[in-house]
Amino acid sequence: MTEIENKVAFVTGAASGIGYALCEALVKRGAKVMLSDIDGPGLERAVETLGAPDQTASVLCDVAKAKDLHNAVKATLDAFGKVHLIFNNAGVSLGGRPGKIALEDWKWIVDINVMGVIYGCEAFIPTLIEQGEGGHVINTASMAGHSTDIGMSPYFTTKFAVVGYSEALSKELAAVGIGVSCLCPTWVKSNIHNTTEKAPVAGKYVEVIRTSKHYQAVKELIENGMDAEVYAELCLDAVEKNRLHVFNDPDARQAVVERNKQLLNDYDENLKVLGLE
Repeated sequence: MTEIENKVAFVTGAASGIGYALCEALVKRGAKVMLSDIDGPGLERAVETLGAPDQTASVLCDVAKAKDLHNAVKATLDAFGKVHLIFNNAGVSLGGRPGKIALEDWKWIVDINVMGVIYGCEAFIPTLIEQGEGGHVINTASMAGHSTDIGMSPYFTTKFAVVGYSEALSKELAAVGIGVSCLCPTWVKSNIHNTTEKAPVAGKYVEVIRTSKHYQAVKELIENGMDAEVYAELCLDAVEKNRLHVFNDPDARQAVVERNKQLLNDYDENLKVLGLE
């Protein structure tokens, strides 16, 4: 995908954060944008703030419901006739220690962060293929899809899934001229650290969570992170150049290096045991 001007984009999680910044950047580049979000009032404010009625429309969408994504395809085609760029951006955060995370909360984050991306792809990709005009799928993962730490295993799990799915899609769709990019940021200004309040169980203890040292540290990192507008421009550059991974943090690069070292070391040690080195 080399041109964004005059293309049609669909964006989930469009009411705030990276999602809104992507919509703003797309409008500036002359694209038409269908904004979607579960937050109705926020969605209305986003459309009004963009101030581009000829280039924008909106549709309420809960990405954890496949039906909503299929309805969004129809709404996008009804509004603009075609669709070329699919931004599966909506996501939430959830932490906790093994054995202490409610299964309801596990299902909640997987339904949004993983199935929400899958639902978006399964709903929109047939239209991209049928149109025969190429296109691009952009899935929001995280640097948390490439390295892990303590205390956020549900979030890491979902983001590793999105990275793997995106890498598989890039191979699947290359033959039909559809590109894939996977967004892998570290700290970008957004409200992601407050989404746990919507979790079925953890959300009941949000006031306790917000007094924890972990929450306060993450909050500070996000509030002092990269401006969402800067990251959005980087993302659109990746779309234009068909770049698969979209990283933004030089300090996080070493984590990828160290993980690869561990993988290769374990690989070689197992081959030695088998006598296959």
